[in-house]
Amino acid sequence: MPIAKKVGWKDPDVRAVDTVRLLAADAVQECGSGHPGTAMSLAPAAYLLYQQVLTHDPSDPTWLGRDRFVLSIGHSSLTQYIQLFLSGYGLELSDLKALRTGGSLTPGHPEVHHTPGVEITTGPLGSGIASAVGMAMAQRRQRGLFDPEAAAGTSPFDHTIWCFASDGDLQEGVSSEGSSLAGHRELGNLNVIYDANQISIEDDTDIAFTEDVGARYRAYGWEVIDVDWRKTGDGNAYVEDVDALYAATQQAKKNTKAPTLIVLHTIIAWPAPTKQDTGASHGSALGADEVAATKELLGFDPKKNFAVEKSVLDHTREVKKRGKAARKDWDKKFAAWRKANPERATMLDRIVDGKLPAGLDKALPTFEASDKGLATRAASGKVLTALADVMPELWGGSADLAGSNNTTMEGQPSFIPKGKQTSTWKGSEYGRTLHFGIRENGMGMAMNGIALEGLTRVYGGTFLVFSDYMRPAVRPAALQQLPVTYVWTHDSIGLGEDGPTHQPIEHLAALRAMPGLDVVRPADANEVSVCWGQILKNTSTAALALSRRGTPTIDRSEFAAAKGAAKGAYVLAESSTDVPDVILVATGTEVAIAMEARTTLEKAKIGTRVVSMPCREWFDQQSKGYKDKVLPAGVRARVSVEAATPFGWRDIIGDAGESVAIDHFGASADAATLYEKFGITPAAVVKAAKASIKNAKG
Repeated sequence: MPIAKKVGWKDPDVRAVDTVRLLAADAVQECGSGHPGTAMSLAPAAYLLYQQVLTHDPSDPTWLGRDRFVLSIGHSSLTQYIQLFLSGYGLELSDLKALRTGGSLTPGHPEVHHTPGVEITTGPLGSGIASAVGMAMAQRRQRGLFDPEAAAGTSPFDHTIWCFASDGDLQEGVSSEGSSLAGHRELGNLNVIYDANQISIEDDTDIAFTEDVGARYRAYGWEVIDVDWRKTGDGNAYVEDVDALYAATQQAKKNTKAPTLIVLHTIIAWPAPTKQDTGASHGSALGADEVAATKELLGFDPKKNFAVEKSVLDHTREVKKRGKAARKDWDKKFAAWRKANPERATMLDRIVDGKLPAGLDKALPTFEASDKGLATRAASGKVLTALADVMPELWGGSADLAGSNNTTMEGQPSFIPKGKQTSTWKGSEYGRTLHFGIRENGMGMAMNGIALEGLTRVYGGTFLVFSDYMRPAVRPAALQQLPVTYVWTHDSIGLGEDGPTHQPIEHLAALRAMPGLDVVRPADANEVSVCWGQILKNTSTAALALSRRGTPTIDRSEFAAAKGAAKGAYVLAESSTDVPDVILVATGTEVAIAMEARTTLEKAKIGTRVVSMPCREWFDQQSKGYKDKVLPAGVRARVSVEAATPFGWRDIIGDAGESVAIDHFGASADAATLYEKFGITPAAVVKAAKASIKNAKG
């Protein structure tokens, strides 16, 4: 078969590559659905990567010193599964036969924490490459934390991020956001192999995608290397020149000043006789006749399915020896590093063990009671600055809104190449303050990659209304159970005069509908501090919804301690009656409105309890006894108070409850005017409370 030169490959290597192609074809044929074409044509590239390029140890998929591999082409999961099988990660032939079936280790798209050797859950196109950018950022930050003085290539914290991407990946806008950021950051530890086969579900990509991708990436600041298997042979015959691809990977590894895009021109489903280079091979089984014909062409028995010769498997699993040798060399470096850096080693051990710094709780600030309004975004900024020294693994920034989101830890350097510092922002490649630019989705995906690297905790900010731009990244974060934190400010109509385009209405409800995402809207500065502490103690994906509008800092000597916020909801102010006549449940800046309404109601001899509910998800996790104590079933008169859509509050306030909310878009005016205009006032809460009491009696 037309595999040119073979970087030292022996006959079993060529046979193994052909075995890969046929396993892909057989697995999809067996399942009846899937994507065989890319896995077939990328077989030599994937085999080369796992057998000769990637630093990895199949006996320990979580080894700290490994390279990371991201299959951004998630639909071509077989590209990775088959290599994991051949390399000895624990997948067996039976797992390939069970492709896309319930409970198997080979789901339709790769899933982290499910299949050994899979680093990231991919599937939504563009998400993988954008997250790989975050992995590269995290690798650099980690090196700066643990081993900044080491010469390039000598640290146990040096590793490379490799990514396979497709035409579809590079059409998605988020890949552009991430790639632009990577070029600016000069992430020489990121290498992407772009499978330019020019086929998608609608067949030839010329109908929608004809740009010069290489030129675009050069403009981003990437090194671009072309390897054109379509034109490497005599007379422009298709020849898989593996030597050319190997040389490209080595050139990419040497370039530490810029990320590298290897544009690999392939023919999808090669060498299937009639389905190669067609949309039909992209996302459906080839058909029994085509699979049999391909087997004959490659010198396999057309009647045998899932054929893997013992000599091939024995040969491919020799990579375990290479992995163990690499691990042995790394262990020596690591031991020397530990001896020379005892304090950093202690910090690393703590982080790897999933432990928080001992001084975290003490570092969290306490704010004095004050009627003078303090925006919760401002309080968050003070909390972050207070945590800077005690929690060095915490870092973050915003999508060009640092001053508005209050996401900058005071005095911390920027994460930026020295040559790209500005008069305002100084730093280095090992800095801490992240500048994502106006790339909200790209920021979210990069945060996912940072979290998947595993040694740092990341946060990123924008306005709450622009969480819409980030939602494609937030969902994979929640799906993968990643401990990333979103700092979403300007959380209501009370955000100044920017108008309805910037005023979130439906966003809190929409975000609360997402499984695995903790939506946290603190009432005052002390709740912000407590909630930040709880977020860091958890390992789930969390979103802080913070105000631009100032709100009083509640007097905790008179009312309940802010530590109750860690339970998601707590009784902030108790009723004067043994059993409350009505319960006001509020979040964020509207807690102050509920408290004011309580004063009026109590004067009218209506026993009123105020419950601050910063996080519905945390409250749901509490015991039934605690929840019943906060919201006793016998008190049916309830009012929810939140400057957002009332959607979703019925399960808290019940059939007799009332909502003080806004169920339409806002307007351009100052906060005080809008709250009055749209009826989010103490008077409106009093009226709703009386109506709910009447409803409960009715």
